[in-house]
Amino acid sequence: MAQETPAHQSSQVVLITGMSGSGKSVALHALEDAGYFCVDNLPPELLLSLVELDKTRPNSLRERGIAVQTLFLDASTETLVRRYSETRRKHPLSQGLALQPDQHRALVDAIELERELLSELREQAHVIDTSLLRGPLLQAYVKSFFAAPAGQLTLVFESFSFKRGIPGDADYVFDVRMLPNPHHEPALRHQSGRDAAVAEFLQGQAEVQQMLAHIRQFLDYWLLALARDHRSYVTVAIGCTGGQHRSVYLVERLAALFENNWSTLKRHRELDAA
Repeated sequence: MAQETPAHQSSQVVLITGMSGSGKSVALHALEDAGYFCVDNLPPELLLSLVELDKTRPNSLRERGIAVQTLFLDASTETLVRRYSETRRKHPLSQGLALQPDQHRALVDAIELERELLSELREQAHVIDTSLLRGPLLQAYVKSFFAAPAGQLTLVFESFSFKRGIPGDADYVFDVRMLPNPHHEPALRHQSGRDAAVAEFLQGQAEVQQMLAHIRQFLDYWLLALARDHRSYVTVAIGCTGGQHRSVYLVERLAALFENNWSTLKRHRELDAA
């Protein structure tokens, strides 16, 4: 949990939660670096004393004019198993499963039990899938997210490679692998969708522009409804084969198209991790 209350700003409370082993400590350090006052492993009942309110639920905080943002960190079961194996730590829910002869199976069962217990909380938060994120990149994502204005819908565009799997934090996924691929152009192969030459190539492809128009039309139609439904975060993932050209270009274009009307962030999973 992190709280920042400068004298010239209204109070703000940030709740960081998620799967054990997903990187919550890394996220907390990112907020400390950004100037937040942070408390680790705060029991929910003590939130009362910390913010001097008479109730502990986030909705009650919002009713008092306290800006509340909730971040849920997630990762694939395979990733969590590997992280626990590397650190040799015990999963907090594994005690009751310790008598199982297969310790690997016990760890997997503990992770899946935790996932089930946290499912409702996950649905109410902004999710970041940390499966493929190193610490510095996760910190950058956390800082950029909480730098966005609170209290309005934040639209996150994310490019990715299908070779490395679909992002677990995506609300909508668009597959653009059928579009003309700059990878097949020798002069463009080692560039990315952020480079002018690649953008010019894709700008001249009718199918690419049609896909851009269709995604824009879909979002234009549904974003207002999502905002009316009190959704605070929407992540739109665009995937191509390598996550270098087509998906990157479309994320850049979509972010530029929507940034005047919505709080907008962009991520390039494969480029950022390089």
